[in-house]
Amino acid sequence: MFRAWPETVARKLENSDPQFQGDRCSLFLCPSSNKVEVEPQPEDYLLEKNGTFELTTLTREEIVSAYVDILGSDRVITDEQTLRENSVDRYYKVENVFGIYSLPLPAAVVKPSTPEEVSSVLKLANEYGISVVPKTGGSATEGGLETVVENSVVIDGSAMNEIIEIDTDNMLATVQCGVRLQDLEDELRKVGYTTGHSPQSKPIAQFGGLVATRSIGQFSTLYGGIEDMLIGVETVFPNGEICRIKNVPRRAAGPDIRHLVLGNEGALNFITEVSVKIFRYYPENNRFYGYLLDDMKTGFEILREVVTQGYKPSVARLYDKEDGLYHFEHFSDGRCVLIFMAEGPKPIADATGEAIEQIVASFSAADRVADSLIEDWFNHLNWDVSKIEEERVEIRETLNNGFTTEISGNWSVINDIYNNALARIRSEVPAEFTLLGGHSSHSYLNGTNMYFVYYYKIDVDPTEERTTYHDPIQNIIVEETLKLGGSMCHHHGVGKHRTHFLAEEYGSSLYMLETLKSAFDPNGIMNPGTIFPL
Repeated sequence: MFRAWPETVARKLENSDPQFQGDRCSLFLCPSSNKVEVEPQPEDYLLEKNGTFELTTLTREEIVSAYVDILGSDRVITDEQTLRENSVDRYYKVENVFGIYSLPLPAAVVKPSTPEEVSSVLKLANEYGISVVPKTGGSATEGGLETVVENSVVIDGSAMNEIIEIDTDNMLATVQCGVRLQDLEDELRKVGYTTGHSPQSKPIAQFGGLVATRSIGQFSTLYGGIEDMLIGVETVFPNGEICRIKNVPRRAAGPDIRHLVLGNEGALNFITEVSVKIFRYYPENNRFYGYLLDDMKTGFEILREVVTQGYKPSVARLYDKEDGLYHFEHFSDGRCVLIFMAEGPKPIADATGEAIEQIVASFSAADRVADSLIEDWFNHLNWDVSKIEEERVEIRETLNNGFTTEISGNWSVINDIYNNALARIRSEVPAEFTLLGGHSSHSYLNGTNMYFVYYYKIDVDPTEERTTYHDPIQNIIVEETLKLGGSMCHHHGVGKHRTHFLAEEYGSSLYMLETLKSAFDPNGIMNPGTIFPL
């Protein structure tokens, strides 16, 4: 089916731009409209030119002008510093700390305020082949917010920030994508409820991103991940179609299409509204438990025993010796640290706490620490914008930089993944590590996660830090995880820096994932390079 391009695009094609010559595509002049028509080949949705990727043939100025017509000039941001800051996420933080922005800058950051405006923004992008990068809170860590395609447009949903409804009868809250998790949590606690969702980024994370990345919180062993909390959702596809999945407790009417939205990382659709479960809040019943162990294997065994016996502490975390020393230097004594918290109605919290005590007591190598030490840790869990700035200052002044990589595995392999990955990193990566360890923080009936933490001195140019240290370390962790049948990412998402492992992660089910992309985003405009490799 031949496509009549708008006049500005047709003019560019008529002017014989080399990228549209030869075998790459065929040009046609439509007699009725006197416009050039082009039939692109499937592989030509993303064209490489001079070492960078381009989707659109429009100039930056034409893109900006088109979006100003839709949203007005006040909601189409083009100042250079805003564009720089919106070209990356935390994966490139070392470069950014030193004022280096090496990726293509977006043409604009646009801020729609309604689903209908999001629809118009996406329809224009789809029509003209403009790459878009959906964004809300901006706390991503895996490159999902990077603008790797020239003249991309960042769609910032933070202006859609209304708490639409708190429904305590049906135990759910409905919010727009730009509502901060902390803001909803504050409103819920005023009336005795909670989301149960508490990632470290809680003060800045917004609901669109939380759902798009399949986020998880520090109380997940009790409340679950965002996929367990999501009741209904509204999203917009690149053709402009606005879809609302209704709020019901459960249904068996075909596949669960919420999972076309959950975890899509902006590569399929743009989330505009979210409905999540809420829970009664009983902070007065919190119970804290901490133990010191000599090895991670014993810790994994205790975690497994607690979970498989059917108990659901809200916090179940196991730190290795190095990570434990970083967080709990005042009491860890160079040993592994095991932490539990029980909460909920008093009879449930008490029963859970008693069971934890009994299970841990059956392992003679565990020594209990004062509950107050764990409670103090619990009261300082989350970070905010000030913590991010403190980190930036520390990197500049000390050249000490830290990253994390999270994976998951079944109980039978998780200890081997942990040991094998750390052994290879120590052997193969020539870094001066100031911390190399990790912790398990989310456990399930079938297994748990491992959250590797690595800090090292930056002794190379900031533009070489990623390829010298960060990428090789993360690759080793993922490789060792996949060897033993684990998952390459547990809650940060694929982003743009684990895509080369996608085929191994999915195996024969990759067909299903790729079919979703071709069906919902046939022109490839949605966050190119995220989840799906360029």
